Amino acid sequence: MITQHFSLKNYNTFGIDVETEFFALITDEKALFETLKSNGDKPFRVLGGGSNVLLTQDYKGLTLVMKNKGISILKETKNHVIIEVQAGENWHDLVLWTLEKDFGGIENLALIPGSVGAAPIQNIGAYGVELSTVFHRCKVLDLERLSFQEFDKNDCEFGYRSSIFKSQLKGKTIITRVQLKLSKQPHQSHTHYGNLQSTLKGKEKTIQNIAAAVIAIRKSKLPDPAQIGNSGSFFKNPVIPTNQFTKLQENYPEIPHYPDTLERVKIPAGWLIEKLGYKGKRFGDAGVHDKQALVLVNHGNAKGKELLALAREIQAQVLQHFYIKLEIEVNIL
Repeated sequence: MITQHFSLKNYNTFGIDVETEFFALITDEKALFETLKSNGDKPFRVLGGGSNVLLTQDYKGLTLVMKNKGISILKETKNHVIIEVQAGENWHDLVLWTLEKDFGGIENLALIPGSVGAAPIQNIGAYGVELSTVFHRCKVLDLERLSFQEFDKNDCEFGYRSSIFKSQLKGKTIITRVQLKLSKQPHQSHTHYGNLQSTLKGKEKTIQNIAAAVIAIRKSKLPDPAQIGNSGSFFKNPVIPTNQFTKLQENYPEIPHYPDTLERVKIPAGWLIEKLGYKGKRFGDAGVHDKQALVLVNHGNAKGKELLALAREIQAQVLQHFYIKLEIEVNIL
């Protein structure tokens, strides 16, 4: 069913009140195919959970929201299991499902907002783990040919917060289902990133305890979109050459950092933003979260363009003071 002149305020976690000319919820692949076929050459776009987008204006076209549901086990061995998840499933609900089944691999990715179908696009990651570490394959609808294809891990060209779906194939495919390869046996857990290790001190490093620690940390730092509009981390953590970091460390000995490769170092973007005094600042209804400077927030009725203007100002100041170019992580629509 297609609805006309529909507000997307409840379909984006920033709570931005913009209107789409046409709107439809998609419950299965057949409905997706038929809706797009009937739409012809008219413009359209897809929203997942609306958690990684900033809507800046009304949309003259069709907005689709994937709501296809289902989780199934495709293959199981003594050590591993391959599961298939429909794109419309909530990501955190999937993590909770794997914990109940005692399947390990995505416990570090607990409480990341959004849908399963959006996860490969962004190559979501947290606390030393990325989706690509457990990704097996996905099914996509090729929008030019209106035919379904399967992509394996290599096809997806995963990088830090990126994939082929965010670059060459941006706007050219829709992910309809995702397969993950998870562990049934104790596996190498990643518990050294950030303050995860200290949170787990004295506890057995089960996948359930790791997930609980991640959830507790995220809740302490990141605001609930149901309470205040936000899209989580707005910027990527920059990765800079080691020689540039060494010079930066001379002026800021306390700067937190994490080795990326032998020649590059990752720096928390939130630290850079907080150092410039933006943490907790408010500009009308657009602002920076008071507990995590990496998060931009909507205090009520901020417009997408106001939040984008704040983001551009922060980028300019970080570049001017630290000679580091911050990249925006969310999709600007």
